[in-house]
Amino acid sequence: MPRTFPPVLPRFIARLAAFCCGLALAAGATAAPKTAPRGAEPVLPPEVATALARARVPRDAVSLLVARADGPEEGAARLWHRADEAMNPASVMKLVTTYAGLDLLGADYTWTTRFYADGPLADGVLRGNLYIRGGGDPKLVLERVDAMFKALQARGVREVRGDLVLDNSIFAPVARDPAEFDGEPLRPYNSTPDGLLVNFKALILSFTPDGDSGTARVRSEPPLAGVTIDASVPMNSAPCGDWRGGLQADFSDPNQVRFAGAYSAKCGDRIWPLAYADPASYARRALMAMFATAGGVVDGVARDGPVPFGARWLMDAPSLPLSDVIADVNKFSNNVMAQQIFLTLSAPDTRDLSGKRPAKGQGSLEGSRAVIAAWWPRAMGLARPTVPPPLLENGSGLSRDERITAAGLGRLLRRAAVHPQAAVFMNSLSVAGVDGTTMGMKNRGLAPEAMGNARLKTGTLRDVAAVAGYATGRSGQRYVVVGLINHANAPAARPALDALVEWAVKD
Repeated sequence: MPRTFPPVLPRFIARLAAFCCGLALAAGATAAPKTAPRGAEPVLPPEVATALARARVPRDAVSLLVARADGPEEGAARLWHRADEAMNPASVMKLVTTYAGLDLLGADYTWTTRFYADGPLADGVLRGNLYIRGGGDPKLVLERVDAMFKALQARGVREVRGDLVLDNSIFAPVARDPAEFDGEPLRPYNSTPDGLLVNFKALILSFTPDGDSGTARVRSEPPLAGVTIDASVPMNSAPCGDWRGGLQADFSDPNQVRFAGAYSAKCGDRIWPLAYADPASYARRALMAMFATAGGVVDGVARDGPVPFGARWLMDAPSLPLSDVIADVNKFSNNVMAQQIFLTLSAPDTRDLSGKRPAKGQGSLEGSRAVIAAWWPRAMGLARPTVPPPLLENGSGLSRDERITAAGLGRLLRRAAVHPQAAVFMNSLSVAGVDGTTMGMKNRGLAPEAMGNARLKTGTLRDVAAVAGYATGRSGQRYVVVGLINHANAPAARPALDALVEWAVKD
């Protein structure tokens, strides 16, 4: 997939995309009839049944659908097994959010970060406060922040004799303890969305052995104002094993990171991606440090606050287009980016403003759930509720409560296949065995004919394994494929989902 990143810190972005991915139950709405469509396979394909039995997953914990991607929507399915049962889809729910974004916002949609001042600007000096109004940009990463600040300096803002004031009010606050979901508050996938989401609120520590000094050098990205991190850690010759535990890292103080242990020389170069310990202060610390790194000076402090009425607009910084963003969301299962798109569905469109004053209104989880509920029947072409709408929490699948049926996902995939932005949607999916989260299919080696012949979204949570997308058969026929497993042994049943995709290809 072509990338549009500037050549600054490219490895950081690749690493962060991979590490911010999702790992991650309330009944659905009124159920449709429980009978399979005429012509559907009455029994599970033997290879799927065998894989389920081997994983000790009962058939009543599984929902499967394989149907033509074209033709009459009410036509026969090739395989239908409990496809009307509401199931937790894990990250496969991102298909709903990204398709809704494409349909409602458009592939060319961009988010806008705006800059304002409340004082005069002359000779490179702003005598007042510099305001940064977030527009909900899902990918405001280091390269783009650096380019943004350099563009601002080119417009004459090199020194700020005032404060750096950050306004993230485009989204209502999402009140969630990062440890709430799985007790892992420092996992990047647990980062919460934000109207001014800087670099996914993530910190990456890199460890490089230095035999001459007997230590491992420690580097960190990005710079964070007021945060000190040990520059090195002693090395030992212990097995690599649990190298993170061996470091005995202390993240309890947001102002410093300390290591009381040692790093094994046998580990070689390693990286440790983390969600910053104090996410509420991350943007302030990162933007203050990066403004200085770009050559700017701020005399005051970084703080949160609204853009005041009458503040003078200075500059806009548009995001990457939605088409690029959903590719990261679906290929790499980025949770916080999915939640940014979800919140945007109910947020004011800052691109439509003149720039003379900040936007009004807020995107919220509740508001976006209402948008999806109203959009679903129309988008699915439903005159009556034969396919119930999804039950959404945050639109990313990082939830124990989200629910959708395989029939609902199948309907969405069929509608997406004939949408004006069908190519954009399909290209956002992981190519089986080639890129994104389906690389594991190649490693498992259970679906050789599916490699390169299926575009899929995967989902994994404790007790959940899922897959959904498109597969092209030997005949050239394209199918929608959906497999949802909700059971304590679901992770062990991933081979059954590989077998499902392979069976679809072997038509």
